[in-house]
Amino acid sequence: MHVASADRYDSIPYRRAGRSGLSLPAISLGLWQNFGEGDPYDRQREIVLHAFDRGITHLDLANNYGPPPGSAESSLGRMLAQDLRPYRDELVISTKAGYRQWPGPYGEGGSRAYLLRSLDQSLRRLGLDHVDVFYSHRYDPTTPLEETLGALKTAVDSGRALYAGISSYSARRTSEALAVAAQLGLTLTLHQPSYSMLNRWIERPDVSGRSLLDVVGDVGLGMIVFSPLAQGMLTDRYLDGIPAGSRAARDGSLQRRFLSPENLGHVRALDAIARRRGQTLAQLALAWALRDERITAVLLGASSPTQLDENLAALDYLSLTPQELAEIEDHAVDAGINIWAPRSSDL
Repeated sequence: MHVASADRYDSIPYRRAGRSGLSLPAISLGLWQNFGEGDPYDRQREIVLHAFDRGITHLDLANNYGPPPGSAESSLGRMLAQDLRPYRDELVISTKAGYRQWPGPYGEGGSRAYLLRSLDQSLRRLGLDHVDVFYSHRYDPTTPLEETLGALKTAVDSGRALYAGISSYSARRTSEALAVAAQLGLTLTLHQPSYSMLNRWIERPDVSGRSLLDVVGDVGLGMIVFSPLAQGMLTDRYLDGIPAGSRAARDGSLQRRFLSPENLGHVRALDAIARRRGQTLAQLALAWALRDERITAVLLGASSPTQLDENLAALDYLSLTPQELAEIEDHAVDAGINIWAPRSSDL
């Protein structure tokens, strides 16, 4: 059984999720990448336990994280049973359902059948009787919001989740979801969209005339953003090309076409700004993402404790001068990397 560091709460700041009573570490750990069956379990365990010892109490999952789908939840379930069981009440564990998890018509989307069956499967894999946050992972235009949000309400009312959230909903769909939730007597606590210096869709008005940041700010909805490092583009890894074995080399979620000469030119300019500040590019990207008080936290992946520590160092130097912000603005441009948009945030 793991013995947690006694000083784990001494250095990381916590922020309230909107107007709720839920506080989250400014940097949380996402288990989207590096937690599949092909990744050594001992390394996964080392990352998670080190994160907790550094004060990262929020661990974020989805039913389809792996590969194969479900394996990230199974790995964390093993850690909870063997290492973190005494600390369960110090943890915020979130999971989601929306993308494809199993074959057939009930294995994806926003239906009540899919969401609640998926949540029950997630709880079995995690070995828990409840998660702290359960999200609708994406907006489903084929299912009425009353059904999707009604399933989230059932999850909360039944005690299988403490809080409910939505992920990647546009400003318009978020406003609609909030209205439906109010009718149902459901409180939505968190929104989880993608956001980075190269993916700024949450700042821009959609067809409703409002931005997602406007909507969450007006109603006091917490926001935790994922992919703040643009899936690795906002690190030093791709400044001089595509390394063998990298995510871009596999042409997966980070596609080679994203690393265009124009995009890399902006990345190198941002790296120069970071160096002048005495930071890495990743640390600058995190400080920039956290500059807006409407953003509760950022979600990071990690491939090692060392990488996690390097990124946590961003919290030591979050302030940005008006001059730095203006210079960043010239290069923090949308790079066409929002791969989730056609399936949710564009709808």
